[in-house]
Amino acid sequence: MSRPQRLIELLAALQARRRTTAEALAGELGVSARTVLRDVRALVDAGIPVFTERGKYGGISLLPGDQVDLSKLTTGEADLLRAVGLDLDRARRLGGEAEARSALRKLTSRRSAPPARDGLPLALTDVLAIDNRPWFEDAEPLPDVAGLVRDLRTARRLRIGYRRSGTAAVRDSVVDPYGLAQRGGRWYLVADRDRKPRMFALSRLRYWTLLDAERRLRPGADLAGTVRELSEALENRRHVLVTARLDAYCLDMARRVLGARFRTASDPGEDGRVEITVAYDQLDGVRQLLQFSDHIEVVAPEPARELVHRLATRIARTHTHRPPGHPLTT
Repeated sequence: MSRPQRLIELLAALQARRRTTAEALAGELGVSARTVLRDVRALVDAGIPVFTERGKYGGISLLPGDQVDLSKLTTGEADLLRAVGLDLDRARRLGGEAEARSALRKLTSRRSAPPARDGLPLALTDVLAIDNRPWFEDAEPLPDVAGLVRDLRTARRLRIGYRRSGTAAVRDSVVDPYGLAQRGGRWYLVADRDRKPRMFALSRLRYWTLLDAERRLRPGADLAGTVRELSEALENRRHVLVTARLDAYCLDMARRVLGARFRTASDPGEDGRVEITVAYDQLDGVRQLLQFSDHIEVVAPEPARELVHRLATRIARTHTHRPPGHPLTT
């Protein structure tokens, strides 16, 4: 069950029982109690009157009075909330901002939440700000996401024009689409091509055409399962382990930049450097380490060290000082 679907189910459970516990909701929704509490926080942040109380007789409940009523939602509003949850930005991308705002107005109580009961003057949501968007947005424009969603809901095949990362050519393909997925702040078209699952970044999707044929998906496959399958395959595809020595004060930046590729780090040595290991699915991935310039030295394997040497030599040659009057001097 996706998080947007889970939020709707959580609201339905609270509406039916008025008061329950995180453990009971966790068992019903098939997630951990910690996940339930994160979902409750998301509802509170959206202005929906849900609150928690500590103690033996505490729990999670809707604010008495103006209760949330899911029956007020239209079919379109409920369907949209199940798809995007409470994220108005995602709804806007899908062309459903008006419906999403209408749904939130219906679910949001006009009454204010009760004062905090743990003796503190500020509520938890007053001192926490959570934003799941990436730091740097994709600079490339997206296609008409709302139009693509409408076409995907016809359950028909697509002919797409797609540019792979690192190439200029656009390849024409026929795919059997599952739908769209968002991960790390970026949108992807998830589809089978030649009966194999693929994720196509929408920022590199140049065009699509709806074909007059029903989609033919792999037996038993669905959108959520295919996204999980592709994500796990991508994160586990690491065949080249690179060892490098890095200035210790760059370690935080390395963890942030390298992400899941970062594997281990030693304690700092007397020279102020740490030994790190980084995993790539191919040797050429070591190019990423060039951004650390003279703060890093690739130690092993030898082919990776040789590649960095060749690349550094080319960079040095490209940036060699040109005397005045040189044809390439501006």
